[in-house]
Amino acid sequence: MTALQNPEAIRHFQSLCDACQELAHRFHSPAELRLYADGYLHALRRTAVLDSLTQRRLDELIDRWIQDPSSFVGPDGDPRSLYESGRY
Repeated sequence: MTALQNPEAIRHFQSLCDACQELAHRFHSPAELRLYADGYLHALRRTAVLDSLTQRRLDELIDRWIQDPSSFVGPDGDPRSLYESGRY
């Protein structure tokens, strides 16, 4: 796993993970989480808050984090129930 060394990048990673967790608990799909993360990361790139190497590492880390089912748990604590109910 690519580690983040930059404190600003770590804060952005934590913020994005927290936001995705909240969206997941509101029954948003993995595709919707990916779309949200893509927008967040695009905004970071546009503002050039992070240097290009740190930005690339953050992008890669977020990609792996969103694709990993163990990153999310359902409202009852079970990852399998996260996307099964609650959609209208």
